[in-house]
Amino acid sequence: MLTVGITGGTGSGKTTILELLKKEFGENDIGFISQDSYYNDNGNLSFDEKNKINFDHPDAVDFELMINHLNLLKNGKNINQPIYSFIYHNRTKKIKLVKPKKIMIIEGILILNNIKLRDLMDYKVFVDATENLRFKRRLDRDINQRGRIAEEVIELFNTRLNKMHNLYVEPMKEFCDIIIDNNNKVDSLEITPLIEVIKSHL
Repeated sequence: MLTVGITGGTGSGKTTILELLKKEFGENDIGFISQDSYYNDNGNLSFDEKNKINFDHPDAVDFELMINHLNLLKNGKNINQPIYSFIYHNRTKKIKLVKPKKIMIIEGILILNNIKLRDLMDYKVFVDATENLRFKRRLDRDINQRGRIAEEVIELFNTRLNKMHNLYVEPMKEFCDIIIDNNNKVDSLEITPLIEVIKSHL
């Protein structure tokens, strides 16, 4: 199994790369686990308390479970990946069965902040985009997919997201083998170097 970590700021275009890789290699050979599924289970907190959680800080992620699941996959075992609700800020009762594949992609903004998880990755990729472009993509996603209002997203980006990006995301470039510039249209994203690296290890 080849494990590839894909990180970068919120709205940088990580999901687009995942879709392009899925198209290139096919669902039979490639699998994904996302940091978004591994936020801590906050079911015991009130909604107001959940709203105060900094989801852009490493402490918000259940890295222990994520590491355990990746190790199981590397050993040929299936996992029951949690499904997280970004509307209610807690894990749902549903799970997603994930099977080990030849290529496993680990995706998320904070996945390289945990040394044990980072060491389980064979290759690490950073998706780069300007602050302005990331903001526009985040605004669109949070309004259309997560039920947020524009004012809330704008305030969050200006007061917290950018600071967390500079503290915990941008510095992770030094651990990456490949940096992909995604400042152009997403349909013209150039991922040939990543595809070639993956093919060379299959």
